Amino acid sequence: MDEDPPGDPGGGQFAGPRGWFRDINHHDGVIAFLRRTRRALPGDPDFGDPLSVSGVGGPRAAARAADRLLERDAATREVSLGALQVWQALTERVSGRPANPEVTLVFTDLVGFSAWSLRSGDDATLRLLRRVAQVVEPPLLQSGGHIVKRMGDGLMAVFADPTTAVRSAIAAREAVKTVDVDGYTPRMRVGIHTGRPQRIGSDWLGIDVNLAARVMERATRGELVISEATLQRIPDEDFDVLPVTAKKLRRQVFAARADGVPDDFTMYRLRTRRPVRGHEDDHDEVPGEE
Repeated sequence: MDEDPPGDPGGGQFAGPRGWFRDINHHDGVIAFLRRTRRALPGDPDFGDPLSVSGVGGPRAAARAADRLLERDAATREVSLGALQVWQALTERVSGRPANPEVTLVFTDLVGFSAWSLRSGDDATLRLLRRVAQVVEPPLLQSGGHIVKRMGDGLMAVFADPTTAVRSAIAAREAVKTVDVDGYTPRMRVGIHTGRPQRIGSDWLGIDVNLAARVMERATRGELVISEATLQRIPDEDFDVLPVTAKKLRRQVFAARADGVPDDFTMYRLRTRRPVRGHEDDHDEVPGEE
């Protein structure tokens, strides 16, 4: 019976190279070097984490598969993800989509929805949400908007053009006024802000996303509120044909300052120029605002 050669216990003639590769593959210094190298490559150096690989696309699908198949804390993993990172960057570059473009973010939700749903029950709530989605989403999608995520009674959408975002939001708000569930017609509030959020996988994150959400929070009674950044990017000739006027909002006197909003951040409420189907209250003044 043959004995294994010295230094090769039970592994045959390839145990030496295999052992060397295994040691290199899990060597902390090698892994750290590869991670530093990835930061010099095009694309997201953290590509491969759960946020970056959500959504559709070849590189993301491959990265999700790699996450299941490749060892953690291994050089082979970093090399594979580095290649996918470059693939993802080149895919965006070829398609003409910069990694961090300027976009217009739209946030919506229903005013008083939680209180109404508590009184009305699950069946009515589900019927309302389905009906709202049926009338709200087409104006956003048909104009080229992309719905990033649905959040209960609201959603987050992104547009390449601020004029289109505002026009679509106006149409969506009007469409909600046609909804009736057991005699109840909801009111939808909308906040719009333009900036350069970080696109991570299928989601958008960052300060500008938070600001867009804060803009929506100012639309307390079901209004349409936009940031100054959005208003400034709408050409005068485009704004003139929209059925709205812009009124600057001043800071609410007795309200606490919103977290994460700069002191010089300015918002405007868009008011319809004429009553639409009996909703004259869109013209009412909001106490404490001018």
